[in-house]
Amino acid sequence: MKLSLWTYEGPPHVGAMRIATAMTDLHYVLHAPQGDTYADLLFTMIERRKHRPPVTYTTFQARDLGADTSQLFMDAARDAQARFKPAAMIVGASCTGELIQDDPGGLSRTLGLPIPVIPLELPSYSKKENWGASETFYQVVRALAPQGAERMQAKDAGPSCNILGPTALGFRHRDDVTEIVGLLEKIGVTVNVVAPLDASVHDILALRQADFNVLLYPEIALTAAQWLKRTFGQPFTRKIPIGVSATRDFVREVLDVAGIEDADPIDQIESRLPWYSRSIDSTYLTGKRVFLFGDASHVIAMARVAKTEMGFEIVGMGSYSREFARDMREAAAAYGLEALITEDYLEVEEQIRSLQPELVLGTQMERHISKRLGIPCAVISAPVHVQDYPARYSPFMGFEGANVLFDTLVHPLTMGLEEHLLNMFRDDFEFNDEAGPSHLGHASNNERQKSLEKLQHGEPTQGQNGEGKIEWQPDAERELKKIPFFVRGKARRNTEKFAAELGLAEISMETLYEAKSHFSR
Repeated sequence: MKLSLWTYEGPPHVGAMRIATAMTDLHYVLHAPQGDTYADLLFTMIERRKHRPPVTYTTFQARDLGADTSQLFMDAARDAQARFKPAAMIVGASCTGELIQDDPGGLSRTLGLPIPVIPLELPSYSKKENWGASETFYQVVRALAPQGAERMQAKDAGPSCNILGPTALGFRHRDDVTEIVGLLEKIGVTVNVVAPLDASVHDILALRQADFNVLLYPEIALTAAQWLKRTFGQPFTRKIPIGVSATRDFVREVLDVAGIEDADPIDQIESRLPWYSRSIDSTYLTGKRVFLFGDASHVIAMARVAKTEMGFEIVGMGSYSREFARDMREAAAAYGLEALITEDYLEVEEQIRSLQPELVLGTQMERHISKRLGIPCAVISAPVHVQDYPARYSPFMGFEGANVLFDTLVHPLTMGLEEHLLNMFRDDFEFNDEAGPSHLGHASNNERQKSLEKLQHGEPTQGQNGEGKIEWQPDAERELKKIPFFVRGKARRNTEKFAAELGLAEISMETLYEAKSHFSR
């Protein structure tokens, strides 16, 4: 075990919380001490859920360790069933609770509760959050989906599917589901169940009714999808619909699996990303050096978007998803790179520092790293923070998701007129990076303070020579007015400063353009 200030994934019982919180009538009884009770913080403060997560803690204390802590667990389980009346219950231990070896799974079998109780074995010191979510969802599906039962499909019904993988605390999962459900309906596929997000225990029972499964998040639902294929013969999709090309590949895969020959609907669906990315001057997109890090599925998909749809150059990529390290390495090799597989954010920071990319696509960890290094960053993967759960509709998947991706990747960059103006006025004491916010009137930086002191003592400042104010010729004044009003004052001051340094008494149009050229270098 390695202690770290930050971590990309929590322990596996946090993954179990994500499954329980995603479902509508599943309760989680967690054998844990005081101090491990942070479910409310995760789901109500970060994801901003309206309701408290369905998690009951035993909250044993130090003084309880000399007594019977197993009785605390059994009492907590009985009380949770009586109070919340869930349709099913999962039970397990936190990383600290695991050390006292009370065996919550074995104890739960002696309780005689009138609902299904599913024991979880989540090794806290060798596995992490996504694995815990995957294992929990698999155990829930395996325990609740009746094996050997005949599929109950209505006659003459069209093809149907289940969408597997979205969870609570998932990155854009809510909006991704909305987007993909709409896309599937447009091509003639009915969605039977979405699980675990907003699914009930009854919905898990109904998984067997679908013709196939759509696997949106392999880190969460691959194991369950494989079990459903073995048990009910349900195939599942492999394409992750992130980006225009990948979404089209996903639709073609769905049409093939569903046995739909008419592909006309897909021809009517468009995204603005391809045209938008082509319509921007290539100076500001093509060749931008990009580093990616996050969960394997999002990094692999986003690398394709960045390279083929935005024209970026991939200079490095990696993931903390050790379970998908092989897939990650294969994807990186296609770009001539060696994938960075690590759970240590300091290793990620060192690689970013050495590569010096022009844009970082990562998690909230990389956002913090990039701020320190002064590199633009966009968040594309969990772990994320509260600002990455927007109130607006903002999917990452599907054709509308591709539009969101374009905005997400372009907004951190310095482009077009902004880049020109920053270069032109980079030496302006009010326009440089060290200046405080001008609208707040702060005079916190040295240059501004020096300028104020010069004004107070009557010394020459920008726009003045030692004898008086520099004159502008009429044609230069007219040309100055063509500059956008919000930077016109700065252009005037910089031009006057340039003229003063050359010892000029007046400014002609030629002087104005020479100043522009000077400050653009």
